[in-house]
Amino acid sequence: MIKPVKNFSRKTKSFFISRKTDIDRFSKEAPQGAFLEGHRLTPRVWKAKVEDMPGRTSPIITGEIYHLFNRGSEKRDIFLQPRDYDRFRKTFYYYQFSGKKPKFSFFSKAKLNFSKPISDKKYVEIIGYCLMPNHFHFLIRQLQDNGASRFIQQFCNSYSKYFNTKYNRVGPLWQNRFKAVRIENDEQLVHVSRYIHLNPVVSKLIKSIDKYPWSSYQEYLIKPIICVPDIVLGLFKNSKDYEKFVIAQVDYGMELEILKHHQLDDVYDSTPGVEG
Repeated sequence: MIKPVKNFSRKTKSFFISRKTDIDRFSKEAPQGAFLEGHRLTPRVWKAKVEDMPGRTSPIITGEIYHLFNRGSEKRDIFLQPRDYDRFRKTFYYYQFSGKKPKFSFFSKAKLNFSKPISDKKYVEIIGYCLMPNHFHFLIRQLQDNGASRFIQQFCNSYSKYFNTKYNRVGPLWQNRFKAVRIENDEQLVHVSRYIHLNPVVSKLIKSIDKYPWSSYQEYLIKPIICVPDIVLGLFKNSKDYEKFVIAQVDYGMELEILKHHQLDDVYDSTPGVEG
């Protein structure tokens, strides 16, 4: 059972309550093997340190997993061509590291070797992501106090400078604060990961989820490059089971995800965020 998230608005709480109903219905109607058959879903247990976060009514906790998201100011597109997506991916890959590292300009003009760590220290561990024309989603685990905030602030500021310079614009690129929703248990974790990966299909950017190049979905199925998907895949027998879970009953799944997308607009406006 999904536990209610503390400090959520009434609208946000209803979002997760409706999801619990949807999960029950999906698990009953999905074909055999499409759900988490044979896997026990248990609450997450972490040794955590509480972080004081400016601008938040609830802290981000070191060791916990969060769904982070934000969108362009006035819902504007933040990616206008493939090169922008590529730049953004290089940027967030670089700024997840917290130790000594070469200047980002060294990497931005060359092909970044994602398989070679830039530093032995990280602010966050990236579990999954999806980049959409006017917004982004991340599943992360915070590894250092204040790590999530530093990660988001640094890569968003860097990308904003790139975007504004390239397109000769001024002013904020982002819609104020980024949002952070704590993942309360394993069941919520796998469904949020599916929600993130289904974004391009639900938004009708593509018909087949495996054709979208700007998410971590292929890393879950083939080979991790940027992400550390084991924490999600460990709840399935193998990556094929995860694939079945994501694509099972796509039409029905899309109905649920479309509902969540509409409700997510309320989450943008009502969930406490962090200045970034």
